[in-house]
Amino acid sequence: MKAPDQILATWRKFDDFPMETLTKLWFFHQSTQQKQRSVALMKEHRETYGITGNCFDLALWLLDEFKQDGIEAYPIGSNLDSSHVHVAVIALDIYGNRFLCDLGDQWLEPILIEPSHPGFIKEPHSGFFPAADVQITTDDLSIEVNYHRPNGKKSQQFYETKPIEIDYFLKVAEGSQQNIHPIPLLECRIPYKNEMAHWEFDDWKSVLSTTSGLINDPPINTIDEWVARIGSKTRYKEEFLREVLLLYQALR
Repeated sequence: MKAPDQILATWRKFDDFPMETLTKLWFFHQSTQQKQRSVALMKEHRETYGITGNCFDLALWLLDEFKQDGIEAYPIGSNLDSSHVHVAVIALDIYGNRFLCDLGDQWLEPILIEPSHPGFIKEPHSGFFPAADVQITTDDLSIEVNYHRPNGKKSQQFYETKPIEIDYFLKVAEGSQQNIHPIPLLECRIPYKNEMAHWEFDDWKSVLSTTSGLINDPPINTIDEWVARIGSKTRYKEEFLREVLLLYQALR
């Protein structure tokens, strides 16, 4: 179920990239009409502030890196016409086998979605998603991912596997970047004991998801405390975090 080394080498460039909506709100307030950033601008912002972006930003950036590395890839998604839109990437190996690559949901690595492949196994797998085993059901048109978590809780994610035409992808991306939600969200993968866990800042609370269960962070209330906590997980620049958290605070 693992991707070949060529795909993994590109994916690993993004191991320390959070997924977040902080950059979305921050850039919404910048004096530009277009709110979906180019890859070149994302790289500039990464260099200056340490920031990444949401699922659209990460998908575009990953597609660009795959292209530079000579790997065929294309965007896919779900709920494209709703506020619950989500996008990811499918990369192909040299034999045309498809691998799901989802930085937006903070997967640890890509996973095979080719049911006819001799290596495809329907049972749940560990090591692909932080703090959960994943089980893939797929056909030519869709993917269903079932997440099996340590507390017995299960959840699902669906994708349509038809490639999204890039002009339409950018149109949907622009609409999403213009749609501001008042609750901040940031997710990242961080080392914890002998695993890569999932840390999430959501609605002014934070929690670490591990294979042993959830670990809730102590409540904090001030912007300075959140700047320090988020900065310790992401290495985002303090001035960026303070500015955008104050913007979110004004939306409460």
